[in-house]
Amino acid sequence: MFEHFDTLYELTQKSSLHDKLRATHRSLNETFPFIVRIAIAVYDPETKVLKTFLHSSGDDNPLDHYQSLLENAPSLKSIVERGKPRVVNDLFEFDRGEHKHTQKIKEQGYAASYTMPIYNEGVFIGFLFFNSNKKDVFNESVLHQLDLYGHMISLLLINEFTSVQTLTAAIKTTGNLSHLRDPETGCHLDRMSRYSRIIANALADKYELNDSYIEHVFMFSPLHDIGKIGIPDNILLKPGPLNEVERSIMKTHATKGRKMIDDILNNFALVNFEHVDILRNIAEYHHEAINGTGYPFGIKGNEIPLEARIVAVADVFDALTSVRSYKEAWSNESAIETLKELAGESLDKDCVYALIQNMDKVKEIQKQFLEDSYG
Repeated sequence: MFEHFDTLYELTQKSSLHDKLRATHRSLNETFPFIVRIAIAVYDPETKVLKTFLHSSGDDNPLDHYQSLLENAPSLKSIVERGKPRVVNDLFEFDRGEHKHTQKIKEQGYAASYTMPIYNEGVFIGFLFFNSNKKDVFNESVLHQLDLYGHMISLLLINEFTSVQTLTAAIKTTGNLSHLRDPETGCHLDRMSRYSRIIANALADKYELNDSYIEHVFMFSPLHDIGKIGIPDNILLKPGPLNEVERSIMKTHATKGRKMIDDILNNFALVNFEHVDILRNIAEYHHEAINGTGYPFGIKGNEIPLEARIVAVADVFDALTSVRSYKEAWSNESAIETLKELAGESLDKDCVYALIQNMDKVKEIQKQFLEDSYG
């Protein structure tokens, strides 16, 4: 009576979205062994960029840490415009283009693909790809079953992103929005979160970072200063320099932020949310310094979590190149020179040079998220 094994049992357990995707792939392979890869790409509507996020093919993946404007992938853009999935039973006949993603897929030996757009309440959020090592395999019978698996995977992704949105909303509604009480603007958060992603992406090979980690650094980095909600206005909004007592109070925002996050995670039953330690570490450790002179604990070097080191560089660079009530915006060149001086002292050297070596991408972000009279 109890001999049947549920191949999708892992989906009901405490495991990462990546593990659940791989479990789904294993289950699917029992019926369709020619499906060699399932992959997810997510869409950033503000920059119109499509980014690799997760895949089920282990180390054998042609498109790690890849992103492209959706506009530059016309075959995928047409899927969104039509709002319907796409079947390609012979990839070599379908697209002879020179785009990197097209060439990488072909080089890997994939022969056919089924691509589903992912929507959350009618809003496009990304793509789901089923790749086959054989052509002419996606008939109506196969597609019918893939649709069931595809929508199940989409719901897992939506649940993941909804949890992030719930967490973010909960934090923001705890009090006034921290970035509205702080002289820093919403555009600062838009920019520094994308600078954080640039840095993480550039360090991916050296630190063996997967796309899911990189995306969560991007999603959580705007919440680095949430603890400032607990700082009194007379200190947070003070136009002049802080005295020693005020500085001590201001520094408590790091531990306040960590406690706030833990309380919200418990209250909203999100304790088991994947990668939540990234958020905790960013909030608590982003003011620690490589040489041990930072706060709140004075830890140094690799004792500081990588995500906090990444966010620290992104935050400092945007602060230097932005207008504040107490300063004019610095040029990129001046900010770069300062980052070089701080590299290996207060800031992580790898993170600093990862940003500096990608200034073309930085400048694009600066163009997209300009300050205005409302910030």
